[in-house]
Amino acid sequence: MQEVDDVLSRLRRYPDVEAVNLYAVDAADRLILDVAAESLAAAGSGRVAVIDDGYGALTLGAAAHGLTGIRVHQDLLTGELALANNARATGLADRYATHELDRRLLEGVRVVLLRLPRALSGLAEIADAIARHADPEVEVIAGARDKYLTPAMNDVLAESFESVRASRGRQKSRTLLAQGPKSLGSPLYPVREQLDELGLEVVAHGAAFSGPRLDIGTRFLLEHVRRMKPDARDAIDLGCGTGILAVALAKARPQVSVVGTDQSAAAVASARATAAANGVADRVRVLRDDAMTGVAGNSADLVLCNPPFHVGAAVHTGAAIKMFAETGRVLRPGGELWTVYNSHLNYRGVMERLVGKTDVVGRNRKFTVTRSVRGLHDVRQE
Repeated sequence: MQEVDDVLSRLRRYPDVEAVNLYAVDAADRLILDVAAESLAAAGSGRVAVIDDGYGALTLGAAAHGLTGIRVHQDLLTGELALANNARATGLADRYATHELDRRLLEGVRVVLLRLPRALSGLAEIADAIARHADPEVEVIAGARDKYLTPAMNDVLAESFESVRASRGRQKSRTLLAQGPKSLGSPLYPVREQLDELGLEVVAHGAAFSGPRLDIGTRFLLEHVRRMKPDARDAIDLGCGTGILAVALAKARPQVSVVGTDQSAAAVASARATAAANGVADRVRVLRDDAMTGVAGNSADLVLCNPPFHVGAAVHTGAAIKMFAETGRVLRPGGELWTVYNSHLNYRGVMERLVGKTDVVGRNRKFTVTRSVRGLHDVRQE
């Protein structure tokens, strides 16, 4: 049996963004594993589930305790791929299996290790699933850094469990311990909401960004849909979330075939359901993918993107830069990237370099909308 500290010391974030201020393991991971040690030993193999493990610390930490048959659900594909890479590197790849957030993940499970998601709606869906499907004696050990813990998290867990209590803090981290699953009615998620201003219905799982609402950046980008490459036939909604951009484009431009991509499992499930709810599932295909790395080169005429600028807890533009680099590869010559971003971010120069000539086509008090043309550069910059 390997030592837990030895395993954790070998973990990387790859293929997610790597930087000196971004870590594969933190104090919250270590605290969760320490608090859960006795419970893991008592539960034994085949009865432990891990949810939203960042880069594999919880899964491989449990495996280092000698456990096998660990069931894992990670919303983010980069985390899932990082766990797979780290498991191979540590010789523990046979100790776990990945699952959707469903009965197969949780049935008969006695211990759940959970990194608390920042979205309360995501936590609510997870807690509901555990209470609904796990063993009645299940213990949930959920943790995070203190700065991301809120009293509302206790309240959300208490909606699904009889007992919720906090552990003692350590190194600016803390765990919440939940037990006693409540008897629940119909599942709360996914939720549905009609967006009258767009004439479409949005379906959203708990962890999907912005839920069923229309975020203000997407709203601003949608004002320019009819100006986007008129002869486009193949379009991609990069980081599609609940699928609002993809579905709105498909409805506005019936000749366009749209692919939505997102690394979030909740977003992919939401976007597929949103496309179906609006009668465009035949023209909107949704893929779980990391920044289009699985999409063929020179295969799209148009890419729409409302990029993130947070990587986990850190403000970091690396994720957006990766998206722009892949866009330069995926667009056909003359293809267009339309992007909306917070105006204080200096993305225009990056898009000029990685995609092509970039013009500002809209700006309001908070956001900027740009159009980049693949392979077209301003001769003054040569």
